[in-house]
Amino acid sequence: MTAALELDGLKKSFGKTEIIRGVDLSIGKGERHAIIGPNGAGKSTLFNLITGRFPQSEGHIRMHGQDLAGKAPFQINRMGLSRSFQITNIFPKMSVFENVRCSLLWSMGYRYNFWSMVGRSRALTEGTDRILDQINLTARRDLPAGVLSYAEQRALEIGITIAGGADVIMLDEPTAGMSHSETDYIVELIRAVTEGKTLIMVEHDMGVVFGLADQISVLVYGEIIATGTPEAVRANPKVQEAYLGEAMEVH
Repeated sequence: MTAALELDGLKKSFGKTEIIRGVDLSIGKGERHAIIGPNGAGKSTLFNLITGRFPQSEGHIRMHGQDLAGKAPFQINRMGLSRSFQITNIFPKMSVFENVRCSLLWSMGYRYNFWSMVGRSRALTEGTDRILDQINLTARRDLPAGVLSYAEQRALEIGITIAGGADVIMLDEPTAGMSHSETDYIVELIRAVTEGKTLIMVEHDMGVVFGLADQISVLVYGEIIATGTPEAVRANPKVQEAYLGEAMEVH
């Protein structure tokens, strides 16, 4: 079976500084895969390589067997990959409904047309309302997105991420800065909306990682030092020495 995502000998240098140092990784379809590691390990750089924001220096990135080299982020998105960011990325002055509706336009066949009135599309409105129901924001539908609580804004961004129908979802620290109750809310939301999809996430909260991921990869100084089930990674002496012991103390 073709993997959802394959990284083969992936490297990235900025000038003479090598950030990603030869990453090999295969993530199966429908898998929930967490990438963990200390600050400065290269996790965000790895995300940016996969999503086309940075070109790789060496190696290959394939999604469903198709090479992503040279493709722009919007092209990769249209191939079925969508991501969120560490910093909430929404339109704060637009309504919650409008934020989600914008993210549905391309997948529902809408292109730039001066004469097109998207507000009159019943299918688009119904599709938007379905997403709002999934992310539990129906009651906040008509509010400006900027007035939502932090957890609700993160939920909205997850809604925007899944709205286009992508089957590979990448979430960059989805629970960062949240209270325990907010984290529980977002974890259950992620579990529900990514059912049947491939999930790749960077996350520092080990409770979230071990509760949500099927597989975990540990990235240290641009190299993956271990990949396996949560139980195998937790018990790996190399991981404990390089990262996990300290992370578990913190979290």
